[in-house]
Amino acid sequence: MKLSVLNLVPLREGQTHNEAFHDMVELAKKVESFGYERYWIAEHHNMKNIGSSATQLLIQHTLANTNSIRVGSGGVMLPNHSPYIVAEQYGTLETLYPGRVDLGLGRAPGTDQVTARALRRTHNLYTDFASELAELKGYFEDTNPVHAYPAAGIEVPFYILGSSTDSAYLAAELGLPYSFASHFAPAMMEDAIAIYRERFQPSNVLTEPYVILGLNAILADTDEEAQYLATTQTQSFLGVVTNSRQGLQPPVESDSEIWDNYVAARTAPHFGPISFRAEDLAFREQAIVRQMASVSLIGNPETAAKQLQELQQRVTFEEIMANSLIYDTQKQAYSYKLLADVVKNVK
Repeated sequence: MKLSVLNLVPLREGQTHNEAFHDMVELAKKVESFGYERYWIAEHHNMKNIGSSATQLLIQHTLANTNSIRVGSGGVMLPNHSPYIVAEQYGTLETLYPGRVDLGLGRAPGTDQVTARALRRTHNLYTDFASELAELKGYFEDTNPVHAYPAAGIEVPFYILGSSTDSAYLAAELGLPYSFASHFAPAMMEDAIAIYRERFQPSNVLTEPYVILGLNAILADTDEEAQYLATTQTQSFLGVVTNSRQGLQPPVESDSEIWDNYVAARTAPHFGPISFRAEDLAFREQAIVRQMASVSLIGNPETAAKQLQELQQRVTFEEIMANSLIYDTQKQAYSYKLLADVVKNVK
């Protein structure tokens, strides 16, 4: 089983963007030394706590500071961009760093609708992802009326990204690898992967289905330490649910402390004869956060190995794409090292 990393380039509390970019490169160097297959950088916009807006520039910076690990997009949100420009950019990257560039492609905006309109310069946000993908493919194959240099004739592997069942159909039809975002949207994981595998059509790229599964991984020497470190992830997901754009937070004693503090900070509304307790509102957010984080390996290596084996009983996948929201950079790197050891020993 191959093992890779997804990095959203989060800013830790109090960090500058430059410091976050430094952490991104240092982590890439570490996981390269641990034998990781690829290092993907996400695309997000209008988020002050996430540094991965100009994804292709960060990919180039990471490629320039590493030696062998594949680096790519997790992903390019294709409706945000001209397929022609994407071909030129990634053709250039592949020319500069041959055999090391991946092109993960998604249909979501990676932001809110207002920002999506600013990106796309239109009020029509319902683009035809399949047609855009075909156009992009044509530039690399040099079959379009307009040529994209230096992309023309260059092979850059495509990966279809998804967080629902929609992209599973397209990835299967085109015979492309499929990467599912279970690290934050696991609800349709089993259905989407089943659709992809059942409907897969062999292509000149793949003869068999290939699934990359996104998951969260927080490993430490003990279960207690891993659960302590994972409170940063809980705070991060709560920030997503409540639209709080704060940087990655230091861990706290336990998840219970997070929810106690959240309840204390809320003022429950009162509508006529009906009153709401803050605890009731927190329970709703807590359920959403737990669902978002349900595909996570959290614990010591033995515990994580058991969790991974249980996950393998639910879905079949050929590669792990691990996201690790750990505040301490050294402990984050150590978690990835432990994960690499676990995966080597799991069949």
